[in-house]
Amino acid sequence: MAIPLRFLIIGDLIGDPGLALAQKWIPRLREEYKIDGVVVNGENSAKNGQGITPKGFELLKSLGVNVVTTGNHALDSKEVYALFKEREDLLRPLNFHPECPGRGYTFFNVGQHVVAVVNIHGRVFIKELLDCPFRMMDSVLTFLRHKTPIILVDFHAEATSEKRIFGLHLDGRVSVVVGTHTHVQTADEMILPKGTGYITDLGSSGSMHSVIGFSFEGAYRKMVVHPRLGKFEVETALPLVLTGIVVSVDPETGKAVNIERIKVVDHELVVAKCNGK
Repeated sequence: MAIPLRFLIIGDLIGDPGLALAQKWIPRLREEYKIDGVVVNGENSAKNGQGITPKGFELLKSLGVNVVTTGNHALDSKEVYALFKEREDLLRPLNFHPECPGRGYTFFNVGQHVVAVVNIHGRVFIKELLDCPFRMMDSVLTFLRHKTPIILVDFHAEATSEKRIFGLHLDGRVSVVVGTHTHVQTADEMILPKGTGYITDLGSSGSMHSVIGFSFEGAYRKMVVHPRLGKFEVETALPLVLTGIVVSVDPETGKAVNIERIKVVDHELVVAKCNGK
C-alpha cells in the first residue's frame, strides 16, 4: 500500500467565532497530523452566520484550505456570487439548479495525486428546489473516477437517515462521505464495509454553549414564543469548539484506511482577532 494521504475536514464554521477558530487551529492541526489537504464547510461563516463572504473565503485560503464547501446558505450573500463564478475552490451543492452561480465539484493536487471534492445537498426536510442527490452523484461519478480514485464528498443534509443511505450508496465508490448542516458532531465515524470513510455529521465550529452556534435567547424566542419575535444571532461566548475529522486515504485505491474524530475546545481564543468579517 502506498503512503496514505491525510485530510482534515472541518464542519460548518459559525460566524466570526468559527473563522477565528479556523485561523488559530487549522495551522496547528495541519502540523500535528501532517495533513496533506484541508476541506472546510464555510456556508455559515458570514458575520450573521448565514452565507459566506469574499473576505471570509480569502481568510480560509490564507490558512491553506484547499476547498471551501457550502450548503443551503451558499447564495445568501450576493457579494459572493462573482466569487462562485470565478473560483473553482469554492463550491455550492452540485444539485442546485444549473443557472445558480458556481459549481458542485472540483479538483486539487497533492504532489502527483489528484483529489476530487464534491459538495451535494440532501432533500429530506429541506425546502430548497434540488435535483435528486443520488442521481446527480451517480451521473458525475464516472467522470470523477476517470480522473482520480480519491474523492471526498460533503453531503449537506438534514436527516440522519438520508445521510446514512447516501454513505452506503457510495460505499466503495468514493473515499469519504461526511455529513454537514445539522451542526452537532456525531459519534459514528467509521470505515464502511467497502472502504469508504463516513461520519453522519462533522459538527460545527463556534460557541459551545449555544444553539448550534447561535444565541439561546434569540433561538428560544423564535422557536417557543413566535417565529417573528426571535432572531438567530451568532453566539460569541467562550468556550469555543472546533469539530471535524482527520481521514487517511490510500492514494492508489482511494479507500479510507483510518478515520479520527476531532474536537478542539478553546477557552482562551479572542474572537476580535479574526480578520475575516
